[in-house]
Amino acid sequence: MDVHPELLLWNSSVVSLQMGNTSESTHFASKIRKEYDVFMGSLYTTFCILSLLGNSILLLVAYRKRSSLKPAELFIINLSFSDLGMTVTLFPLAIPSAFAHRWLFGELTCLCYAVCGVLFGLASLTNLTALSSVCCLKVCFPNYGNKFSYSHACLMIMGVWCYATVFAVGPLVNWGQYAPEPYGTACCIDWYAPSQDALSMSYIICLFLLCYALPLGIILLSYILILITVRGSQQAVQQHVSPQTKTTNAHILIVKLSVAVCIGFLTAWSPYAVVAMWAAFVEPVKVPPFAFALAAIFAKSSTIYNPVVYLIFKPNFRKSLSRDTAQIRRRIYSSPCKGSPLPGEKDLQQASLRCNKDPSHSTRLSNGLADSHGGCPHCSEAEHQCQQTPALRTACVLIGSSCSEMTLSQLPEKVHADLL
Repeated sequence: MDVHPELLLWNSSVVSLQMGNTSESTHFASKIRKEYDVFMGSLYTTFCILSLLGNSILLLVAYRKRSSLKPAELFIINLSFSDLGMTVTLFPLAIPSAFAHRWLFGELTCLCYAVCGVLFGLASLTNLTALSSVCCLKVCFPNYGNKFSYSHACLMIMGVWCYATVFAVGPLVNWGQYAPEPYGTACCIDWYAPSQDALSMSYIICLFLLCYALPLGIILLSYILILITVRGSQQAVQQHVSPQTKTTNAHILIVKLSVAVCIGFLTAWSPYAVVAMWAAFVEPVKVPPFAFALAAIFAKSSTIYNPVVYLIFKPNFRKSLSRDTAQIRRRIYSSPCKGSPLPGEKDLQQASLRCNKDPSHSTRLSNGLADSHGGCPHCSEAEHQCQQTPALRTACVLIGSSCSEMTLSQLPEKVHADLL
């Protein structure tokens, strides 16, 4: 019977990783062309730099606005931690190995690399799922979403890490297996093991269903419900405002964020899921090693995609970053005329003065929002309209504010700033 030589080499790699019986020069050699490895090493270097910058900036912004963070935003911080964990544990090993055209760090490090890759990768994936479900709860079911607190967020974050840990530790206790990647310069789950072991097959099936198909379904369903709810509320708001304010379209911003998150999830994890299922259940010997290498590139790109999405599409994060950047510029380029504000700073100062002149704006409600009791001359009109129009009441709940805090013409701007 003819046996494919790549399958023989792979089997020897698995045995070597678990038993240490063959030489490292054989099973840790690259299975793809040298120029492909150089290409991967160059991409990984770029990913590493951008991930460190993007996630560090996101965490810095979150730290600077820590007193005003919402419970749902804790998931964005946790996402940055998991992406940074993947960055600092995988890229420093994968980059030199790719340029060297072979794995450089031995069997034990290969095992640790595989565990960290699964742990941080699944933590990021599960965290995106939890974030989308919380956003859906707050927007579509505000009676329950308004009760979501920091303690609830912390419990869910702990659940995210426990969920990822189960699948990361599974192969260490013989539920599944770790092995060198088919392309040779990294390590991950043994995708060929299901053809030889029933436990490994059950692990791969659970991994696909519970860590890809189920999260994908939750994310898509959550953002579809969010878009439907916000669209209805936006239409209700625009029926009661002047034509000039209709140009402020929070719905477009929410659509962009929803589409960006869904595309990011599909782009990062779908190639690896398809290739892994192909190798596990179809014909493993016909899966080219470069297919796994390409899928790994897409998966690792998620470390730079996530921070970019939230820094661009979350208005409060973007505004906080702009303020911090303006402060840094002011300190670096301090002019002799110290009383002269930077461009754009004058408006912020005037807004601050207006808030200080109105004592009611300094009072905070239990949910952290400003409470104004009769401070706005137009409140009665806005409150009356909200009480008479159920859809407008929904819009007020969506933005986390009472109708008496603003005029009707301010509703779209408030949604634009605070909903996401």
